Amino acid sequence: MPNKPLFITGIGTGIGKTFVSAVLTEKLQADYWKPVQSGDLDSSDTLKVKSLISNTKTVFHLETYGLTQPYSPHKSAAIDGVSIEKDKFHLPKTNNRLIIEGAGGLMVPLNDSFLIIDLIKQLGASAILVSQNYLGSINHTLLSIALLNQYQIPIEGIIFNGKSDADSESYILQYTGIKLLGRVPEYEVLDKKTIIEAGEFITL
Repeated sequence: MPNKPLFITGIGTGIGKTFVSAVLTEKLQADYWKPVQSGDLDSSDTLKVKSLISNTKTVFHLETYGLTQPYSPHKSAAIDGVSIEKDKFHLPKTNNRLIIEGAGGLMVPLNDSFLIIDLIKQLGASAILVSQNYLGSINHTLLSIALLNQYQIPIEGIIFNGKSDADSESYILQYTGIKLLGRVPEYEVLDKKTIIEAGEFITL
């Protein structure tokens, strides 16, 4: 693999990881992999990203675990009667750049002792942190960066998604020294055209 895989994680749930993953997959013409899908498998994140990609180079790799319930993976797995085992996670074989999309934030449990951040470490990936501006987001962003540093996971940089807040963003950047990869604006409609357009706001 020519570069470390890029693991797209966020400061919480619902802050745009799938959108940013689609933007980066298209921009880099990278492969895409969502190791754990928790929720409606008929409208999975893999299928959503696939519908937004224009290039013909990207390969979409099968989830290691596809869980049917829209909860934290450890709860979804228990309901489905599945045991998530860390040894089952292996990087897909590819010579292309690989975008990996996480589930929720860094401390989301996959089983009783294995978290999303443990998976990032195990896979040897670099992290891209997706942040969004809301009351409390500085705290959530700084905690996420501190945890990645504690685990000695390389941080490729941060992407701010949605409405901009110059005060919050400048504080996060100056306090952490994290690299700004871009600010992606809000889009009313997500389609192949806006995914390509959004990529122009990211430097990678």
